[in-house]
Amino acid sequence: MNTNMERMKELVSLLNKAGKAYYQDAEEIMSNFEYDKLYDELLELEKKEGVVLSNSPSINVGYEVLSELPKERHAQRMLSLDKTKDAEQLKSWLGSQKGLLSWKLDGLTIVLTYENGKLVKAVTRGNGEVGEVITSNAKVFQNIPLEITYKDTLILRGEAVIKYSDFEEMNQTAGADAKYKNPRNLCSGSVRQLNNEITAKRKVNFFAFTLVQAENVDFKNSRLEQINWLRSLGFDTVENKEVTRETMDEAVAYFAKAIETYDLPSDGLVLVLDDIAYGHSLGTTAKFPRDSIAFKWRDEIRETTLKEMEWSASRTGLINPVAIFEPVELEGTTVSRASVHNVSIMENLKLGIGDTIKVYKANMIIPQIEENLTKSGTVTPPAHCPVCGHQTKIKEENGVKSLYCVNPECFAKKIKSLSHFVSRNAMNIDGLSEATIEKFVQSGIIRELADLYHLEEYRDSIITMEGFGERSYDNLIKSVEESRTVGMPNFIYALGIGNIGLSTAKLIIKQYGNNWDVIKSLTADQLVEVNGIGDVIAETFVDFFRNSEKMEHIERLVGELVFAAEESIEEKNLDGITFVITGSVNHFANRNEVKEVIEKRGGKVTGSVTSKTDYLINNDNMSNSSKNKKAKELGIPIITEEEFIAMLGEA
Repeated sequence: MNTNMERMKELVSLLNKAGKAYYQDAEEIMSNFEYDKLYDELLELEKKEGVVLSNSPSINVGYEVLSELPKERHAQRMLSLDKTKDAEQLKSWLGSQKGLLSWKLDGLTIVLTYENGKLVKAVTRGNGEVGEVITSNAKVFQNIPLEITYKDTLILRGEAVIKYSDFEEMNQTAGADAKYKNPRNLCSGSVRQLNNEITAKRKVNFFAFTLVQAENVDFKNSRLEQINWLRSLGFDTVENKEVTRETMDEAVAYFAKAIETYDLPSDGLVLVLDDIAYGHSLGTTAKFPRDSIAFKWRDEIRETTLKEMEWSASRTGLINPVAIFEPVELEGTTVSRASVHNVSIMENLKLGIGDTIKVYKANMIIPQIEENLTKSGTVTPPAHCPVCGHQTKIKEENGVKSLYCVNPECFAKKIKSLSHFVSRNAMNIDGLSEATIEKFVQSGIIRELADLYHLEEYRDSIITMEGFGERSYDNLIKSVEESRTVGMPNFIYALGIGNIGLSTAKLIIKQYGNNWDVIKSLTADQLVEVNGIGDVIAETFVDFFRNSEKMEHIERLVGELVFAAEESIEEKNLDGITFVITGSVNHFANRNEVKEVIEKRGGKVTGSVTSKTDYLINNDNMSNSSKNKKAKELGIPIITEEEFIAMLGEA
């Protein structure tokens, strides 16, 4: 028996399964590090044996798409990039040529086509040959120009991504933590939605990285000229640096430092030849273009010992395994825990207490387990929820196993839902952290939501709790009392109804008014008449209010509240004006509040400065931020918060 061939078959099966889960199902069953390691092993065996299996990922780029979105064949096949983890190899590869070194963004590659200055088509990468048409979704990306000054056919490629900051904000909403583990997965699910209203809420951004076609423009045979030209049309482009062999180390060091605080997900760098004609003359291999190469970060890896497996319950019922290990230093910080994400990954790693494991930070940021050297496999999912003691259940979806607590009254579910209920965009009750809520529930102070409005009955108990005193108690009671008067959309959002975010709640209230009796009695047919609400969301909403036991608690809560009339600003004195907001604010609670004021007055807020931006709001108008620089380049006024308030006529 040829053991190498058997291993090759095993590797092809493992890699194809992982690739299908990652690209098609937006799931992650093995780390990027493990995938790269197995992929490199397969390449070595194929080279040694002189055999490439027909279904090998080394010759099959991506996976067939399976969705209800229309399919379309790309005019030019989209290839993957050859890769290295050695910065010295980048210099050797570049030789005496000039190149562009840029981020390798970790999102979803999109091909855009413009005709007569208008976006007419957007297609995902798919399997490199056939992609999915997502034009309506692309039109609601945060920063994409729908019209440009160039009127001939323009085709370009770029990466659709969700920023870490936006991902963290969205991951606090109902259900997000049960479905998505990182910005890339959320982006994939967002871009491939059938309803672009959902896409619009996910704050997807697009960054161009390659020009495919643009006739009658002199780019002076330079990739850099192409990128700068795309930027002049209003596209955000992937950050790049012009490099030579001599400046490569300095440029790589810049990106290595910048990724520590970079807000866009990146899994490495891309080096492309600046000389377009020379690059084209090199041709391609069966899988890779020869004019570009990817550089993946060489992760700092440490060996440590697995001490315990913690099972972290969430308000959605999902229970995630978290590895606790002897602390190690990684990328300048001390790390002692890493999420294992799901039961499938835990089983693949064959984890056991006392095992020697290798840990690293994925993309130099997120702690991960790279390998288990011991593989004792003694850790098993708990049969009972670590929080409420109720029986757990393993559910398998798209080949991925996850652990759930099926008890609807699970203590952890109450903690998470209470934390959501008091959050800023919900009831906005300051002084109730998740830890404080947990103490209140454990001590019996809070048994249902209405109990929040009777905390004064437990004054003596609360002021003696750790972290509390008379002043913090008084501040909490004041915040609770202020929350009694609440806008109906905020209240609906606070209830934690699946898929009902604040913006959706506002749409419902706008159409059906501020009357609680009307809102709780809405039918599915009435709800689907609201723009952006489909059958699934409508049924979820109706089912929520059908639960008689739950409604008893909610009605007691409603008895404590007064619903504020929706503000109506007739004056649209910002109609047609586009703003970008950056930096900290002093006169508003946060930038979202500024955005709400602008939108109520007919204005628009976007995430990036382009030629269509009218004002950039930044209290530090002398800073060297990228938005300030772009605004100055384009001659766009940079105004302070005070100047903005004066514009509103409220100074």
